Amino acid sequence: MQLKHLRTLLTPQDGAAKVTCMAWAPNSAKFAVCTVDRVILLYDEQGERRDKFSTKPADSKYGKKSYTVKSMAFSPDSTKIAIAQTDNIIFVYKIGEDWGDKKVICNKFVQTSAVTCLLWPAEHSIVFGLAEGKIRVANTKTNKSSTIYGTESYVVSLTSNVSGKGILSGHADGTVVRYFFDDEGSGESQGKLLTHPCPPYALAWGSSSIIVAGCDKKIVAYGKEGHILQTFDYSRDRSEKEFTVAATSPSGQSVVLGSYDRLRVFNWSPRRAAWDEASPKEIPNLYTITALAWKKDGSRLCAGTLCGGVEQFDCCLRRSIYKNKFEMTYVGLSQVIVKNLSTGTRVVLKSHYAYEIDEVKIMGRDRYLVAHTSETLLLGDLGSNRLSEVAWQGSGGNEKFFFENETVCMVFNAGELTLVEYGNNEILGSVRTEFMNPHLISVRLNERRQRGVDDNKKLAYLIDIKTIAIVDLAGGYNLGAVSHDSKIDWLELNETGRKLLFRDKKLRLNLFDIESGIKTTVLSFCSYVQWVPGSDVVVAQNRGNLCVWYNIDSPERVTMFPLRGDVVDLERTNGKTEVIVTEGVNTVSYTLDEGLIEFGTAIDDGDYHRATAFLETLEMCAETEAMWKTLSKLSLEARQLHIAERCFAALGDASKARFLNETNKIADSISKEYGGDGTEHYQVKARLAMLDKNYKLAEMYYLEQNAIDEVMEMYQELHMWDDCIAVAEAKGHPELDNLRRSYYSWLMETNQNEKAGEVKESAGDYMGAVNLYLKAGLPAKAAWLAMSRDELLASSDVINRITSALIKGEFYERAGDLFEKIKNNQRALDCYRKGSAFRKAVELARVAFPSEVVKLEEAWGDYLVQQKQMDAAINHYIESGCSSKAVEAAIGARQWKKALHIVELQEDRSSAKYYLKIAQHYASIQEFEVAERLFVKGDHIKDAIDMYTQAGRWEQAHKLAVKCMTQDEVSSLYISRAYELEKEGKYKEAERLFVTVSEPDLAITMYKKNRMYDDTIRLVARHHKDLLQETHIHLAKELEVEGRFQEAEYHYIEGQDWKAAVNMYGTNDMWEEAYRVSKGHGPASAHKQVAYLWAKNLGGEAAVKLLNKFGLLEMAIDFSAENRSFDFAFELARLSMKEKIPQIHLKNAMFLEDEGKFNEAEVEFIKAGKPKEAVMMYIHIQDWSGAQRVAEAHDPDSMADVLVGQAKSCFEQKDFQKAEAFLLRAQRPELAIKYYKDAEMWSDAMRICKEYLPNKLGLLQEEYEKEAAKKGKRGVEGMVEQAREWEQSGEYARAVDCYLKVKDSSNAALLEKCWMKAAELSIKFLSREKAIDVVQAVGPRLVQLRKCSAAAELYLNLDLIKEAVDAFIEGEEWNKAKRVAKELDPRLEGYVDQCYKEHLKNQGKVDSLVGVDVMAALDMYVERGQWEKCIDTASKQNFKVLHKYIALYATHLIKEGEAEKVLSLYAQHGAPANPQNFNIYKRLFLELMSLHDRDSAEAYRMWADLRDFLHLLCENLTKSSEANSPAHEDFEQMLVISHYYATRSAAKGIDQLSALAAKLSISLLRHTEFIPADKAFYEAGLAAKAVGWENMAFIFLNRFLDLADGIDEGTLDALDHTDFQDTDIPFEVPLPSKLHISVEKREEIRDWVLTVSMDQRVEQVLPRDERDTYEASLVAANTGIRSLPCIITGYPVLRSKIEFKRPGMAANKDDWNKFLMATKTTHSPECQDVLKFIAHWCGGLPSAGYSFQ
Repeated sequence: MQLKHLRTLLTPQDGAAKVTCMAWAPNSAKFAVCTVDRVILLYDEQGERRDKFSTKPADSKYGKKSYTVKSMAFSPDSTKIAIAQTDNIIFVYKIGEDWGDKKVICNKFVQTSAVTCLLWPAEHSIVFGLAEGKIRVANTKTNKSSTIYGTESYVVSLTSNVSGKGILSGHADGTVVRYFFDDEGSGESQGKLLTHPCPPYALAWGSSSIIVAGCDKKIVAYGKEGHILQTFDYSRDRSEKEFTVAATSPSGQSVVLGSYDRLRVFNWSPRRAAWDEASPKEIPNLYTITALAWKKDGSRLCAGTLCGGVEQFDCCLRRSIYKNKFEMTYVGLSQVIVKNLSTGTRVVLKSHYAYEIDEVKIMGRDRYLVAHTSETLLLGDLGSNRLSEVAWQGSGGNEKFFFENETVCMVFNAGELTLVEYGNNEILGSVRTEFMNPHLISVRLNERRQRGVDDNKKLAYLIDIKTIAIVDLAGGYNLGAVSHDSKIDWLELNETGRKLLFRDKKLRLNLFDIESGIKTTVLSFCSYVQWVPGSDVVVAQNRGNLCVWYNIDSPERVTMFPLRGDVVDLERTNGKTEVIVTEGVNTVSYTLDEGLIEFGTAIDDGDYHRATAFLETLEMCAETEAMWKTLSKLSLEARQLHIAERCFAALGDASKARFLNETNKIADSISKEYGGDGTEHYQVKARLAMLDKNYKLAEMYYLEQNAIDEVMEMYQELHMWDDCIAVAEAKGHPELDNLRRSYYSWLMETNQNEKAGEVKESAGDYMGAVNLYLKAGLPAKAAWLAMSRDELLASSDVINRITSALIKGEFYERAGDLFEKIKNNQRALDCYRKGSAFRKAVELARVAFPSEVVKLEEAWGDYLVQQKQMDAAINHYIESGCSSKAVEAAIGARQWKKALHIVELQEDRSSAKYYLKIAQHYASIQEFEVAERLFVKGDHIKDAIDMYTQAGRWEQAHKLAVKCMTQDEVSSLYISRAYELEKEGKYKEAERLFVTVSEPDLAITMYKKNRMYDDTIRLVARHHKDLLQETHIHLAKELEVEGRFQEAEYHYIEGQDWKAAVNMYGTNDMWEEAYRVSKGHGPASAHKQVAYLWAKNLGGEAAVKLLNKFGLLEMAIDFSAENRSFDFAFELARLSMKEKIPQIHLKNAMFLEDEGKFNEAEVEFIKAGKPKEAVMMYIHIQDWSGAQRVAEAHDPDSMADVLVGQAKSCFEQKDFQKAEAFLLRAQRPELAIKYYKDAEMWSDAMRICKEYLPNKLGLLQEEYEKEAAKKGKRGVEGMVEQAREWEQSGEYARAVDCYLKVKDSSNAALLEKCWMKAAELSIKFLSREKAIDVVQAVGPRLVQLRKCSAAAELYLNLDLIKEAVDAFIEGEEWNKAKRVAKELDPRLEGYVDQCYKEHLKNQGKVDSLVGVDVMAALDMYVERGQWEKCIDTASKQNFKVLHKYIALYATHLIKEGEAEKVLSLYAQHGAPANPQNFNIYKRLFLELMSLHDRDSAEAYRMWADLRDFLHLLCENLTKSSEANSPAHEDFEQMLVISHYYATRSAAKGIDQLSALAAKLSISLLRHTEFIPADKAFYEAGLAAKAVGWENMAFIFLNRFLDLADGIDEGTLDALDHTDFQDTDIPFEVPLPSKLHISVEKREEIRDWVLTVSMDQRVEQVLPRDERDTYEASLVAANTGIRSLPCIITGYPVLRSKIEFKRPGMAANKDDWNKFLMATKTTHSPECQDVLKFIAHWCGGLPSAGYSFQ
């Protein structure tokens, strides 16, 4: 290897400025240099400096110069750099992948001494040496470092082997230590390897040996175990200094050592097994080399020096160019860099075993590398940069390489096929085969991932021409062989290697399933076949069809499309699969159903995530829904529950989706808590079994974990009580009896009387069971039970009830059985007969009523016929003697022989009608003799004739016909026979039959249809002479179509239509025949026209000859031109009469001009020698360019006319500049001056005059002055006039200055006009800078004049957006300012808004602010505390805004303790069902509940408002998405409570309703979770005491005292609930924050309770009702049945109740009537309001109510 100096990367300095370290990135894209001032410089691959950054000290307090950088290394991914520093630290900087990425410190490792050297051999692991002698490793992932080994000596050097798996450290005492992370099977030792005579500063580890050098000027090569191999001694060389540094090439075959002014190079010779010294690289004045770095591809070496220079050298053995496309650089014996010259991409080809690489070839569409060494073969894919090296014994280069497969190279050598996978250094497989065609080999390597298959590598190849072998390459075993009966010419595995397609020489396509070993032929005549990439879909062609198998597992299900061409290719890109077909010269693509392909493939592979992702992209339709269903089923089977949940959600199956969502939550929480797969947990498995309706399996899973309660809960939820009770029995559950009771009561509640009956029956209560069965409408079940129990049979009452029910339910047979059982035979027989149970009836009749048997048999037969059981009915009819019915039944049952037998046995004539049916049957089975006998016997001779006719037995038919048929019938018979003969080709016989029955037209039609035209004409002439001519023409046309021209001509002439004959011959290019016919049969001039058409058809000289022959040439030319057949006219004229050509051109030109084709007309005019005509044509249509072009080229004299005409047109259009140019070109300047004068454009007139007619300038000036004098110039006007003149003469700068000088404060309009003019001119004509100066001068002036809009417009013209906006703001044109900011500079929008708001705020115009920024205005009102104003303004906005501020106001009022105001606020503005308001509503309710002294009649209005507010809220909730939510249920509860409070207040105002008020107070106790408990019990106790219910008063007030004590103690844990067992008064209630009653009142109560407790007459228990339950409790203690609460008292509604329209609303009749009566007598408005509310709430009052209008 030689070193060649390439360039200096860093120029050396004059003094010592040592390069401390350098490093190349592993990807070769970056090169880092650290200078003496601790700055890292970054270079790119080409040596250009691209970036730099400074390092930093471990602690900034010691200063930036407190350390030096000793070493650095790039991370394996080239995105980070590790820096080793002497201040005891390593920093890792993240530098990113791109230049200019931000540099950040991502790790730092603090050490106990200076870091002296560093390597980064593997991901996350940095190896480094310390001054204290330790070698440590730092892990960048955990941010921790640890010691690998320690020595007592300073670490001077550190290097790794070629693979980076082993390290060597050199120490100051000469020791060299070796350590392996992985010895890669070499078996080399670890630990102290050798001791060098001096510190080994230059340390290198090559591929076969270790080189060490230092200050003793000797280079020593050591063997793998530390023995000396070679010594290179330079100690006597005066010019040599100490060796400071060494570097190994990436291949390990070269080592470079640096000393003073010199680089020494050593190359390893594999043949000699020794190092060869190459000539050293000597560079004067380089000074000591302090650092070396070798590029990772081996092509570059960089050396850093003591003076701070960095030099770059090229390293290579040799270079060569391959095919002018690739450059090969041999950087070592075993390493070659291959560079693509067109793209610049590079690949490093390297022998891992250090063998010398011979020649490198690039093959297979310039994509694949092939190289040999002595022992190995190197192969590579340049596209994917994957390289392989496999052991290969030399075979003289006779291998054949095939690169058709992108993942594997196929190598054929001496009858053996070897497969090498790119990127893999082992041979994939070798097999013996003679068939080298790639179409006869198929390799599939992990092309599509499948679930549960990690390594899928399959090969199919031919053992012989008829046998395919299939091999598993990963396992190295045969999967099977396919023997075929024909030669195989194509085969291919699918991507998963599970199916094989192959085709044989007979073009049969076969499919082989490798797992099952089944071979199927799927297609014949197969000309093309291919697997669709990325799927198991097959596309094939057979003849004219495209065949697609979307599911190859069902080869019989094929989708076919008709094709008109051949399939040539298959493309699958961008989610689209297209079959490319060539149809003649066109290429057409057919698109396949991507949904079926993609989804089917994902399902086959078990990749449900991919299937889901695909389905997400599709619109929902029937097909998509089917796919979601399939996926849901499969994902459930595979326990992929999240996917299953998504499927059910997509299908809209909310219940399953929700169930799976809950299941997933369980699974996820279990897997999170315990790890592992949550789906294996018993709860998840049980839930999945429930989802599958396999409840027994779910029970098993639960019981395995002894989760009995969960099983029972599951069964109860599903109302599967039997299973629930069975589990409870099996496990001896304590709740078993309760369960049974609950089950029975549930059955009764839900009216499941049958089930209840079964429960009773199993319990032995047969009478109860019968009653329940009858109640359930199951008398049959009751009958079974009765028949099995003698005690029930004995009870006539039971039997009567059962039989009545059976008869009513039409269970006659069961009733009959029961009657028979109790020996009531007559009724049993009646029942059997009614129930059609004839077998039982006949058996009973035979014993009890023999005379009835015959009738029963007939009835039985009728019944069977009714039931369509004809066979069975026959015998019953015979038994009963009903022979006619028996015959009908036999015919119905198609028992023909039996029917015939019965009929023939009968004597009477009535049976004759059956002969017809039987005869028809025998006719249908072609037993004609029997059928004829029966037809005749039954007087149906005509039917017999029809039978013979249909069977074609004409003789027999005729024999019978003569006997009985009319002439018409015979005629019809003959005609049908004639048609039969016609079909048989017997035309003469058919004609004879037709004519015999006088139907010659049918014969004519027959002959015509069969193209027997002579016979057709013969019959037409004989029978229809008038139609003969028409027939000839018709036949001629048909013959013409058939190409029988001579015959057609004959018929045309016969039909007197000679023109049609001529036309026929002309159309078919038979002109001689046409000419003959026209001359022989047409009028005098007809043949001339035919001759002309003949000539036109011939064309060329042949046409001329023909026309000359007939003497018609000149006439033909004129005729062609007149008829606009110019091409033919030209052709004839050119060949024979050239003098007529211009004439034809002129005629053609005129025709083209008329047609508007002017360009073509121009050409023809010129060819006709009439260019002037062309010019005039163009001038006429004002096409000046055309006129000018023709005039210039062909008629220069008419050029002036063109220009003058053009100028005149331009002046008319006010285009003066163009007009002037045209007139000057026409040399008519005087016309230009005249036109300008007429337009009063004096400056232009003068300019022209001055340039072209200077002698007339004086006159023109005088004329102009006279005109100016008439107008006069004085003061400002003069200045304005002057400015205008400057402007007109194009002196715009002067014009602008002039306009700006105009100052006349008295005439603001003139000032504005002049300044605007100045600005406009500057913008249009002056430079941008000048224009900006002018506009910035004019703008402020206009603003002073309050012309802000004009100023802003000017600013906008020059993109001075900010100034424009300010101008609009100055003029208070806020909308314009806002629009400009929005459209042109959105950054200013905020500025404008801010200015406007500030403006309004400064003006104090909050009301105006409403119009701009309502929200800001509202917020301002809130800040000022102007709530009423705020709410008033918000109410004019939308509902949402209003309720936002109402909520804020409500919150404020609640904090202020003004809950009643909040109530009136919501009463006024409504109660929206917003979830965010719910807390306010609840807080409002609780605040109102906590108010003192609100249990009086005076508080009615407040409670009524609260009730109405909550009612409105509940109605709104019902319509919202929150319907039936927990919050909704809470508000419904609150509504009930507030209704009770309002009703109580109304009742308190009336003496006769005091008991009602007391009941309401007591009912409110069941709502103490919402009402403060102490207040509720206090009020209930006082109310009870007031009406004399002392028992209840005592218990409630005692409870009140307990609660009061609990409130004082801060806990209610000590409460005793004994008094309230079996009531619906809750035990768990919220602890009130304070007592709601004064201390004095509490003490009064305490005294009263003490007094009563001493009194023996008061029973200290709550009163009970007929349910044996506390009278105010809604839930019955024994049964658990819940009664409805009375809407007047809240007490349970038991017996006499009044129901309302709204379900669940009822009242106790007594209480209701009492309330109505009180209302009626007192006219209390409060009570009337209560009734009004009830009517609204409950859907109206009962009909017996009163009206209070």
